[in-house]
Amino acid sequence: MQILVTGAAGFIGAHVCRRLIARGDEVLGIDNLNDYYPVSLKHDRLAWIEAGDGGGRFTFARCDFADEAALDTAVAGSGFERIVHLGAQAGVRYSIENPRAYARSNLVGHLNLLELARTHKVAHLVYASSSSVYGANREAPFRVEDRVDRPVSLYAATKRADELMSETYAHLYRLPQTGLRFFTVYGPWGRPDMAPWLFTAAILEGRPIRIFNGGDMLRDFTYIDDIVSGVVAALDNPPPDDGAKKPGGSVSPHRLYNIGNSMPEKLEYLISTIEAAAGREAIRDYQPMQPGDVPMTSADISAIRSDLGFEPTTPISVGIPRFVEWFRDYRASGNEK
Repeated sequence: MQILVTGAAGFIGAHVCRRLIARGDEVLGIDNLNDYYPVSLKHDRLAWIEAGDGGGRFTFARCDFADEAALDTAVAGSGFERIVHLGAQAGVRYSIENPRAYARSNLVGHLNLLELARTHKVAHLVYASSSSVYGANREAPFRVEDRVDRPVSLYAATKRADELMSETYAHLYRLPQTGLRFFTVYGPWGRPDMAPWLFTAAILEGRPIRIFNGGDMLRDFTYIDDIVSGVVAALDNPPPDDGAKKPGGSVSPHRLYNIGNSMPEKLEYLISTIEAAAGREAIRDYQPMQPGDVPMTSADISAIRSDLGFEPTTPISVGIPRFVEWFRDYRASGNEK
């Protein structure tokens, strides 16, 4: 089976490509390789994917999927049957600085993927949403049935808009779709703008780490291997068009799932785990809450557990040491900037 993966040079996208290739699927990966963070890391991820491609099953095309003509050119002649749409402009805080990048990539880009899926009559479109859609919700854990119409960042608003557009296409065209609300993903090949990378780099280099909201933050940190297992399980199980109510409330072939570790941890525990793995203490610089941030994320995964058998197996006590080991090796190779 050939699968189109957007954001193939991204953190989650690269891992999904590797998993799909390993099980024998053909993968067409696309990514615009933007400079939101060092492009060298994205090239290194692509090289990592290709290193695991013993059967020539991976093809990559550089493409901005917000450009519909470029997208059509990139996929011309391919016979993909399913789509994993992971490409997006990520980052809560950056959405305050550069809002138009989010409108282009996350709104126009998502619409272009919906049109592509419709015209190619794909069997299933799995797409990335975010736990950010829950805004400052204080009812824990977050459930897919909760209200999500009060976003506290533009990034969150674009992700909720993606869910609504997908619902429309599921209703109008009976296009099977699954939206995955990711909760704070971390692990090898992760993003340099996220806490595990930022903290690990600073601790190893003896620099202060900025800790927002005085450290009074809870996050549902989710290891990348668990996330990929959930993505692939969703991909293999399109929602039925049976008129029954799905997770998220749709009666069309469209489901929404939380995909997280379901074990929120205090930010201080993350830091102490990194300290132990790095063998060095952090220099703490406590800061106030940042605009767009939320004090807590916590995933209710009962729906994805029941429907797809999803069960995270990696606590941060295991995952963080793996990440720190990878980070040290990557930096020693001369690649980390």
